[in-house]
This record gives sequence, C-alpha cells and structure tokens, in this order.
Amino acid sequence: MKFTFAFFVFLYSSLSIAQSFTGDFKELVSENENIITLKTEEATVKIELCTATMIRVRTSWNGEFEANEPWMVTNYSWSKVPYTIENNANDLLVTTDKISLKVLKSPFTIAFYDLEGNLLTSDSENGYSINNKKVSSSKNLQKDEHFFGFGERMDFLDRRGKEVRLDVGRGIGLPHIVGAYNVLEANYCPVPFFMSTKGYGIFLHNSHPSNWDMGYSSNKTYTFSAEGGEMDYYFMYGPNFTSILDSYTSLTGKSPLLPKFALGLQVGTYSGGTWGHEEKTSTDYVVDLAKKFRALNIPLDVLHLDSTWRIFGENGGKGATSFEWRETFVNPEKMFKDLYDLNLNMVGVHLRPRFDNGKNLRLLDEARAKGYVYPEDDNPGEFVNFFDEEAVNWWFDNGVKRVADQGAMFLKTDEGSAFGRKANESNKTGPQGENIKSLHNIFPLAYAKAAYKQFEDYNKLRGMNNTREGFAGIQRYPFIFAGDWPSEWQYFEPVIKAGLNIGLSGVGNWAHCMGGFEHVADPELYIRWTQFGLLSPIAHLFGMEHPNYKEPWNYGDEALRIFKQYDEMRYELIPYLYSNSYENHTKGTPQMRALVLDFQDDENVYDITDQYMLGESLMICPVTEKGAKTRVVYLPEGTWTNYWTGEIYQGKKYYSVLCPIDQLPIFIREGAIIPKQELVQYIGEKEFSKLTIEVWPNASNTFTIYNDDGRTLSYQNGNFNTTELNLNVSDSHITFRIAATNGKYKTGDISYDIKLHMLNKPASVSVNNENIDFDYIDSVLTISPQLKSNEEIKILIKK
Repeated sequence: MKFTFAFFVFLYSSLSIAQSFTGDFKELVSENENIITLKTEEATVKIELCTATMIRVRTSWNGEFEANEPWMVTNYSWSKVPYTIENNANDLLVTTDKISLKVLKSPFTIAFYDLEGNLLTSDSENGYSINNKKVSSSKNLQKDEHFFGFGERMDFLDRRGKEVRLDVGRGIGLPHIVGAYNVLEANYCPVPFFMSTKGYGIFLHNSHPSNWDMGYSSNKTYTFSAEGGEMDYYFMYGPNFTSILDSYTSLTGKSPLLPKFALGLQVGTYSGGTWGHEEKTSTDYVVDLAKKFRALNIPLDVLHLDSTWRIFGENGGKGATSFEWRETFVNPEKMFKDLYDLNLNMVGVHLRPRFDNGKNLRLLDEARAKGYVYPEDDNPGEFVNFFDEEAVNWWFDNGVKRVADQGAMFLKTDEGSAFGRKANESNKTGPQGENIKSLHNIFPLAYAKAAYKQFEDYNKLRGMNNTREGFAGIQRYPFIFAGDWPSEWQYFEPVIKAGLNIGLSGVGNWAHCMGGFEHVADPELYIRWTQFGLLSPIAHLFGMEHPNYKEPWNYGDEALRIFKQYDEMRYELIPYLYSNSYENHTKGTPQMRALVLDFQDDENVYDITDQYMLGESLMICPVTEKGAKTRVVYLPEGTWTNYWTGEIYQGKKYYSVLCPIDQLPIFIREGAIIPKQELVQYIGEKEFSKLTIEVWPNASNTFTIYNDDGRTLSYQNGNFNTTELNLNVSDSHITFRIAATNGKYKTGDISYDIKLHMLNKPASVSVNNENIDFDYIDSVLTISPQLKSNEEIKILIKK
C-alpha cells in the first residue's frame, strides 16, 4: 500500500496527556519571513501573517507541527507581509496595514483589532488547551455578535447560542414517519469555518470531527474543538462577508468555472426502474426521456444515469460499483450517441467509491491484488484509495474509462461519507480505527477530485462532477447537491437553508433534487420546489419514485406549463448567471446569497431562511407553505420592484404579497442591471448577435458581463472578455454606458436592446450625443442603438 503524503502520519501526533493550557508567555523565539514563533510555559505558538488581513495561529504542546496537507488548503506560499512588532512589558503587539494582533503575556491570550482599535475577537482566559487528543480554543463572545457558515446545514442559519458537531454523514436512523433522515444531524458537507457579524471569520484547519459551542453553554464565550490533530486556525478580517469569503477561498481554493451549459437544466434518471424495479431499466427509456424534453420544447443540457445503470456486484451489492452495464441496457454506445445527437451537452453516470466484482469484470479482486483499495481490519478492503495517485489512475483506466469510452463525460460521485461510516444500503462501514478519524472528512474531497480531474483530462474540457458529500475545499470539484430529502413540505425549507449555509461557507455551485428525491410529490409542492430549483445555482431535476419520477409531465398540465415557464426564464438569464459565476470564481461570492451576505448589519435578516439573492440583483422568495395565496417577505434597505407587477416597495420593511401558483415572489434590487439572451433549447444552439439589457434606474450601479468559449480551460490563461455596464442616476438625468468589449476572447459583434423600467416617460433620450426617437410602453423605455459591442454606447436620459 502506497501513501503519498506525510499528513497521514502527523495527524495523530498529539500526546495522550491530561488537560493542559498554554501557561504564560516566556519568549519570542524567532521571526522568519512571515512567521513569528513564541514560547509559552507549556506550548509553542506560531503566528503566520499570510496576508495583511489573514493570520494563521498554530499551537503545539509537544513542540512538533504537522506537515502541510494538500486536501483542504491549497495555498501555503504567501508574499512577504509588511508588519511591525512591539515587545512590551505586558504584551506583544503585531500590526499590519489592516489589523493588529495583541498577545497578552499573562495569561497568554491573543486578541485581534481593526486599525481603529475596535475589538474583533479575543481569547478567553482559557485560550488554547489540549485534553488527551482533543484540542480546543475558547474566545470571548460579544453581546451583539452573530455567526454564519459551518457548511451545508439544514437546521439553523444564525448559530449564536447554538452548538454543532461537524463530521461528514447524513445522520443515523429514519426517525420520521416520512422516512427521512434527521435535519438536525444531516451533515453532508460540513465546513469548519464561520463568519462573525463583527467582521471576521475563522477556519479551523483540522479534518478531525469538530465541536462548536457558539454561546450555547455561556453567553460570554464560544469554543471550538477538534477530536485530534493540531490546534491550527486561520483568522480572516473583512470586515464585510464578501471579503472574508474571498480570503477563505484564496486559502482553500476558488471554484472553477463550470462549462456554461452546466447552468442549463440538468436531469437525473433511474432509466425507467429504481430500487426493486431494476428490470424495467432500458436504453430506450433514457433516449425517449431526452426526446420528450425536446418535443415539448423544454430546454435541457445535461443528463445523468443514476444507480440502476450498473450490475449490482457479488460483494458490495447496491453499495459498490462493478462498471458493468445491466443487461437491460442493450447498446450503451448507441444510447450515448443518440443522446448527443439530441444535442445534450454532457451525459454522465452515477457510481459509488467501492470496487466490486461483476459477471465478467473482477475489478475488486484485481485492485486488492495491486493494493489499490484501502485496507480494512478483517479484509483487504473495497474502497478505492483515492489518496494514492496510482490507485486513482488505475481506478479510472480500468473502471471509469470503460464507460467514458462509450460516451459518459462525467460522474455523480455518491456516498463519500461511507468511508469509515455506515453506508446507505448496508451495514458496510469501511475502514475503522484511530487513523481513519481524520481521513473520513477528507475522503469525499479526494473522491470528487479524482473524478473531476480525470474527466477534465480525458474530455479536454472543463471538468464537471456532481457530488453529494464534501468538506472544506469541496468548491474546487466543483458542485455538490443537498442529498436525498423526501417530497414532503416539511423538508422544503430545510433544503433552502442548506443552500444558504453552504453559500456562506465558500461553496457557490450547489444543487438539490428539485421536487424532492423520494415519494410521489404533491403537485403543488412539485411546482413550488421546481420554481426554487430553476432559480438555484445549479438546476438539478431528479427523483426516484416509480413509475412517475420527477418528470414535469407526470404532475399535470399546470405543473408542466409552470416548469417550462421557469426553465425558459432560467435560460434567458444565462448571461446574468454566467457573469455571477465568474464573480464566484474570482472572489468566492456565491450565486445564492443568504440576505446577511449583502445586508450584514441588518439584524432582521439573520434568521430569514426562505429568501435569498440570486446574484446581486434578484431577490427570490420561495413559497414553502401548502395552499399559500400570500406570503410575508422582508425587503432590506433600498428600493425594490415586484418583478411581476412593477410595484415599488421601500425597504427595511415587511410586506404581505400575493403569490399565485405560477408566481414565485421575485423582487428587483434598485439599480439592477440584468443581461438576458434569446431563448434556446440548449446552450450552444446558436451564436448570439443580440443581448437584452434590463435596467431598473432608481440607483447607480455597475455590472460586468463576462464571456468566454464556455467549454475549455483557456479562460485560465486569460482567453475571455468583459463588457462593463455603468448606470449613473441623478435628480435630473440618467446615464447608462456600455463600454466597448475588452479582452482576448473574440466574438462576433453583439447589439443590444436596452429596456429601462421607469415610472415616468423621459423628456429626451440621446445615444452618443445624438437625440433619438424612443418607445415608452407600460413604464418600459426601450432603446435599440445600432452601435455594436466593439464601440462604446453612452445613453443620456433626461427626466
């Protein structure tokens, strides 16, 4: 067995000792580049200045520090940070050009301040401690401080006064009559990172299970601890949440750009036969499914075949992968060809991380003989050793490539949490033992990375992988979905909550099984959930009931009509969504934004779990109550416009608004600039020569349209272009400027239809200083200048 990094060894180096603290400060040992090493009575502390706003703090009670690991953190190389240090009688003061760090000498504690002297956070008198292998940090809790993040949680948004355990898993047992796992335990993608409304974030760089008491036990302190490993955390100053997310994703990796077509509709299928009905699967079902979407003119881009495409092997059954097709799939190569002939952009298959022996392939036996599976206590193991590059290559070349050569272009990587934990359909728990505790949480990262990178190389296209589990850094590989939640009203809002929390935890590309995963959905629930799903970061339609599944025509004519309406709305919004995806790629700002991300100082938004911003301008308000004809929304500060009626609302107020079944409440933020494209049935159907720019000119704003080839990795080498849109609003006039497109990527000229939503007809309109005639109908001013995207367009509107 080959292990490729020293992280395995060092994670368990903490001594088995009784509880120990740091004691008092003894000496400043050294300054080496950005690292300041301190000695206390009982520990060694390293303070590393990564940037002017990000500080790494590490504490060791045996003088040893762990090797840098490659799974959670991707950047350990930082430029020199200018700082000053003062060694005073009672404290040590370290100051960058953004923050200061004060080390109190007795007792040894650390406090962080902004440059105006405002306290950000400080250690409590207990500071840092170790008890057996458990390492802890305790900090003082400020009275008006609130916390957000912690990964894909379905229970709460604001964590003040709460406690939470972070350890990858879906929860144990089915406690509800509807057969779902416990939303309080669901932990598909925990992330040991939070942001405080005081303007800072903390990332615990430790993959062991961790426990967080955010003022639950005391309203004076909060504490985080890990069940092994090192006390190693990164402090990040914002003060705004978007800046903190930028720092966190600079550390753990930015989300790559997905292929543009991944923003279109993605559909999963059990190919006509789910659990207990596997004999009904067929290649014909899959092709006929795609044909029906096309016949009904419902835009579609991506399809994946879930579990029942494969033979369930002799050893692991449903929980392992044999890489052999079920006999009902007569000609998989032709099936893939037919799907691509229907202009699907990608088709993939589902798998699990364990090898199995099928009827003809003996991949489990071969992998065991070569040492490419992770050993278990009583057998050579079944889980692919995704920590070993040789094992990953063998897994792809001898397993995955068989279906890739037939036409599969990506994977849905399921059950990453089963490594060291009970799996879905069996009592299989995978490897056990003390050393597995730190590997359990990062196994989903290694698993998703293998699938993403291998297919990226194989396809010579941007990678795409759909995975269920993750941990810190999962945003790199590149999107996750919320897991298997039944089609019941009680699970609808918790799934929305999961999307809000994961976006606040550095993961911008997120999906869910719209309509719910299992059970036949109430048609009203199906409509409401798919409205939300089609306005989510990734639009993913998938469910398992037999024989209906979640196909929109199975829920009646009204459901089909509304599904198509919102799917078409999504496709028209692709330029807006893709431009926001670029912001996620460069800054870590998610598409789906909990309101606290943009309105951090408004306490009214801290507990809002059923509204969000889609990008910077669209407020989406899903309807989560059966039979609702109205719902209450909260609109933060500013002016907001009802998307459906054009009615204007003043912010920082609550409103009861109508929500007929075909109208999910949507509000447009003041100053919104939203580029739209012509409706297509799939991304790439045509080259666009025109964009429609919708503008709400009640506040000044800017928006940048991003464009590239949408498929290759050449954007990483600068092969893209941008077009800046600038809106300036004064009492007497409105100026709207479209800059000339700038960048290496070359496209044909784009013309524009510009629609400005204005309550009053303007006095005059000029384009590049020439007065023009204009249309003003139903409060919409429409301008269609003849100038193209290689020329600047400046529109002056006199009120």
